[in-house]
Amino acid sequence: MNFSDLGLSDELQKAIGDAGYTTPTPIQEQAIPYVLMGRDVLGCAQTGTGKTAGFTLPMIEILASGRARARMPRSLILEPTRELAAQVANSFEKYGAQHKLSMALLIGGESFSDQERKLDRGVDVLIATPGRMIDLYERGKILMSDVKILVIDEADRMLDMGFIPDVERIVSLLSPIRQTLFFSATMPPEIRRLADAFLQNPKEVSVAPPASPATTVTQGLLVVDQDDKREVLRRLIRSEDVKNAIIFCNRKRDVDILHKSLIKHGFDAGALHGDMAQSKRTETLERFRNNEIRLLVASDVAARGLDVQGLSHVFNFDVPIHAEDYVHRIGRTGRAGREGRAFTVAMPEEGRAVAAIVKLIGRDIPPVDVEGISTLELSYDDVKRGRGRGGRTASSSTSSDRPRRDRAPREKQREKQEISAQVEVAPQVEVATQVEAAPSRPLRERSERKPRERQPRERKPREGASDEALRPISMDREANVTTIPFQARRDSQRQDNQRQDNHRRHDRYEDDDRRVVGFGDHLPAFLARPSKVAGG
Repeated sequence: MNFSDLGLSDELQKAIGDAGYTTPTPIQEQAIPYVLMGRDVLGCAQTGTGKTAGFTLPMIEILASGRARARMPRSLILEPTRELAAQVANSFEKYGAQHKLSMALLIGGESFSDQERKLDRGVDVLIATPGRMIDLYERGKILMSDVKILVIDEADRMLDMGFIPDVERIVSLLSPIRQTLFFSATMPPEIRRLADAFLQNPKEVSVAPPASPATTVTQGLLVVDQDDKREVLRRLIRSEDVKNAIIFCNRKRDVDILHKSLIKHGFDAGALHGDMAQSKRTETLERFRNNEIRLLVASDVAARGLDVQGLSHVFNFDVPIHAEDYVHRIGRTGRAGREGRAFTVAMPEEGRAVAAIVKLIGRDIPPVDVEGISTLELSYDDVKRGRGRGGRTASSSTSSDRPRRDRAPREKQREKQEISAQVEVAPQVEVATQVEAAPSRPLRERSERKPRERQPRERKPREGASDEALRPISMDREANVTTIPFQARRDSQRQDNQRQDNHRRHDRYEDDDRRVVGFGDHLPAFLARPSKVAGG
């Protein structure tokens, strides 16, 4: 089947031919006709099978007729990461070369003013991440009532990154009369429930088992000690015919550490993770796509939808925490029918994580040996990973190191029986304690008791107080004379003065209550001037 059989226009077929494509992929072959009919589509296909073109091509065909109004986009595409949003924007520019469709890219790390100017002119296609989309809506820069086509891409990644509440809010702002396209590489139960809430009588398109890697990718597994991981990675890169490769780490901190290590050993490498500035991330990706950088050390921000033409290798320096991420990581190579190679470096205590991946993809990952490095066996015991280096497995620990809860139930029962037997055999000793109650004293004796002499309380010195002020008041009983220190006399006099002032103030208030007629005893001077009396 060719693209001409899918009902696309001649202009769109010419743009597809200029991009170098002649035959549609299975997901494109099945999804495009239903999108052109105006139906909701639920698409599930393995990564690297052309899902992006599966919705961009029919969208361009539908939007070719019509005109956008200011701040009212005609279609909306939600992406989980900035890199995916930028990649979809590039696809629209490539496939829409023969059409005059306006487009705006709303992602974080870019200028608000530039994005607002594009919205003011009116856009046919709006590609955005949920966070920046909500920011601009709350600023009053976007009106969502005219959106006729909604695309939710990489829905499982939206779920992992916690964007689902934002997506639900955005969907609630749209008109219920719209066409919704829902695409995901995996279809867990949560995504299925979400699709049922967003879609109306959708046509489900699934061209491959969910979460299955492409058959064109050759996989390999190496189990080594943690101290040998970097050396194994360097020897793999030297032994393999690596044209360009992405090296995935689980943590952003490990991305920076491994990047510096590769630079130190003479490799041409770059780093990419979510904490980098958007301008730096864009620059690094462009250099990697232009083959200016041979190796790209990245976190899972580059695991979804990132399309690099001709990527030859993928290295998992860390076993992914979630098994689904393994499918997305190795899906960066072997795209569009090309051959690719993917290697995973694991530690012995990561056996359960590897087993989860094997269960998901439905086949074993063949082991690979590296010359000069001793390989180990995976341990499938339920071991918690420690924060230190290495980590001890349950098989290597001695019986004395194991906690009591690890012992068998029969041993615990035997212990309880022995303890109960010892308790029954042991002689019981009676301890008789006699407490004689002391007779209470009669009431008369209590009343005849002498009062307890009270000791004078010690006064604590104040700051700046003199020794004379702290001396207690003494009384000479024979002379009947009382001696009062100077500080005490001064305090007593101050209290008397204060009391007299209060009395005066009270008397004044009482005097003020009396009514005054005329000027009283105070006659102004200008009234006391002599005046001539008439007839005098």
